[in-house]
Amino acid sequence: MPVHERIARFHDEMTAWRRDIHAHPELGFEETRTSDLVAGKLAAFGIEVHRGVGKTGVVGVLRAGSNTRSIGLRADMDALPIQEANLFGHRSLFSGKMHACGHDGHTTMLLGAARYLAETRNFDGVINFIFQPAEEGLGGANAMINDGLFEKFPCEAIFGMHNRPSLPVGQFAVRSGPMMAGGAFFDICVTGKGAHGARPESGVDPVLVAAHIAVALQSIVSRTTAPADTAVVSVTKIQGGDAYNVIPQMAHLAGTARAFTPKVMELIESSMRRIAKGVASAYGATAEVEFRIQFAPTINNPKEAEYAAEICADLVGKEKVQRNPQLIMASEDFSFMLEKVPGCYLNIGNGPGEGSCEVHNPSYDFNDAALPLGAAFYARLVEKRFARSSGVSVAAQ
Repeated sequence: MPVHERIARFHDEMTAWRRDIHAHPELGFEETRTSDLVAGKLAAFGIEVHRGVGKTGVVGVLRAGSNTRSIGLRADMDALPIQEANLFGHRSLFSGKMHACGHDGHTTMLLGAARYLAETRNFDGVINFIFQPAEEGLGGANAMINDGLFEKFPCEAIFGMHNRPSLPVGQFAVRSGPMMAGGAFFDICVTGKGAHGARPESGVDPVLVAAHIAVALQSIVSRTTAPADTAVVSVTKIQGGDAYNVIPQMAHLAGTARAFTPKVMELIESSMRRIAKGVASAYGATAEVEFRIQFAPTINNPKEAEYAAEICADLVGKEKVQRNPQLIMASEDFSFMLEKVPGCYLNIGNGPGEGSCEVHNPSYDFNDAALPLGAAFYARLVEKRFARSSGVSVAAQ
């Protein structure tokens, strides 16, 4: 029986798991209930369970046959600080928290693959099921890596997957090389001289300075980076002052920068420091810049991307696998795992229907129709790579 059909037999159970996780969202490094659920399921499947890797992370290890070569399969577990707008039965039970990015679906797909592989054991090797906390900008991948993830659970390759609302269910998108941008957060503190709002000449207005810096920063992409280098600089916050008639002493800007290479990110940072300090000085103020790299660029290994695309084609046909999708300006901290181990991160279609809006939206919901296919991708990937029939894994041939 094909992998997808066998997994589809417990589609209803997977849907129940996913909706339970959706109804009980937990923010980064707070995923205690989710970790308990994941660990409980893995143990029930007969999989060796390791807790506390990266604080709330979970790793399940499944061995079959005599081959000691191993692979990593990763899903993220955390939710976002968003008030859910949906009214369906499995909506968030916690005010101000929701699974607005589909991590509930990602976790469920990997659990589905774990159940299938534990039942069939139609492979010869070692699988590390990696359930990561705190993907949403809090450094969960690095927390697991710093806890010795790849020393304790060696992987010759690692794979991960994210849903894509604009892609139909039953389709995949796989890209070789750079796929998602690296991301940084920045804070700029402008110090002027406080004064009465009716006597601006007696002070130095940091709000005015902050506004000019915000405008000037837009020249980084348009006039500093090369046209062929895709990049984004977005000021997302400007704060200053508490009263109508008081020019404040300080103002604050914050935002994000995105780029596909470390070189371009370094250029953005140096340009930002130069512009902020220069504009502030021109108005008699000072500016301090804090620039923090939150995500490395997500760069897929060409060999592993090709392998992942072949698995996708086996499942749905080549015509339903996009091989050169557009670059994604959003960031993903799976990138740090890809810096340590060759692998591939791909997209699975989330399709139309309720919640088909973009991720990070209060009306988003993961499409349960995609669950068996996502689980089947991981399962087929393992079975083909560590095939039992020939006694030699596919990757070694």
